[in-house]
Amino acid sequence: GSEISKTAALVDHVAAEIRGEGVEVEHVTLRSLPLEPMLRYPVADPALLALNDKLQKADGLIIATPIYKASFSGLLKIFLDQLPQFALAGKTVLPLATGGSIAHVLALDFALRPVLQSMGVRHAVQAHLVLEATIDMTDGFRLAPEAAAPLREAISHFTHSMATADSRQLFGHPRPERAAFTAPQQSPASA
Repeated sequence: GSEISKTAALVDHVAAEIRGEGVEVEHVTLRSLPLEPMLRYPVADPALLALNDKLQKADGLIIATPIYKASFSGLLKIFLDQLPQFALAGKTVLPLATGGSIAHVLALDFALRPVLQSMGVRHAVQAHLVLEATIDMTDGFRLAPEAAAPLREAISHFTHSMATADSRQLFGHPRPERAAFTAPQQSPASA
């Protein structure tokens, strides 16, 4: 299979693991969304608006991408760009990628993480790269043992962080309902 199908299969695998933790999961492939409405601002497409609403109500988000030319996919960038500025405020995010080389993990840390932080994520757990060579798609999805254990660890960090989040304690994470909040004014220091 292609890298994209390996990435989608990886997400299905992770979703199955998380469902076992009692978490409700929905897998959305960006390829299934209409591209043209994502390029228009403000977003008016009903299906895209409904997805964005679901995303804003979610506690956590797994963002998975193939890595090409040392960057995450352009389709993912387009999707993130059409979201409201703080659509990820307060969320726990697990950045996942498939790639041909361990060096590709840098694309997650140096390209994707700043985008996520700019959108107000509460916590982006350690990004995790699964090497394409460790994914066997000949008869369904199989992950080599040396890749399975580190992936389970990343999933554990994600589910633990999501479970321990307290949305009432999200100081420093902008949310639209905080627009009216203003910090107390400090009086000038006496000379």
